[in-house]
Amino acid sequence: MIQLTEGAAAPPFEGTTQDGKILSLGDFKGKKLILYFYPKDNTPGCTAESCDLSENYDFWLSKGFDVVGVSPDSTASHRKFIEKFGLRFNLIADTEKKILQDYGVWGAKMNYGKEYMGVIRTTFVINKAGVIEKILKKVETKNHTEQIVKELKF
Repeated sequence: MIQLTEGAAAPPFEGTTQDGKILSLGDFKGKKLILYFYPKDNTPGCTAESCDLSENYDFWLSKGFDVVGVSPDSTASHRKFIEKFGLRFNLIADTEKKILQDYGVWGAKMNYGKEYMGVIRTTFVINKAGVIEKILKKVETKNHTEQIVKELKF
């Protein structure tokens, strides 16, 4: 499994959004990006995390950031998730798990003593130059914006 580090170039990505549009890292050239990876639409932790980022979307925009979520769910699932919770940013459907693997967030997990492969919830803060500024691996789903702000110290 790939282990990305702060200060490294963010791996290029290209994926399909909930609207069927192609979105890539290149679309954010010269912009800052919060790229968060989560396991599954409509689950408690993923919903809390996504809603927290969406509720604070104007704040992120005011700080020059855009927000994009990535999970292995389908575009249809993402569309329903966005509609149900009023999310205000794009979600990428990575059904082939290519972006997840390129960012090193698809790996072995444990649940009730059983090992399985899944998304390791992680957030990457990418600067205007396309460099990873921060990696958050222990995500506080209900207070994710506050957690990122503390890490970025602004």
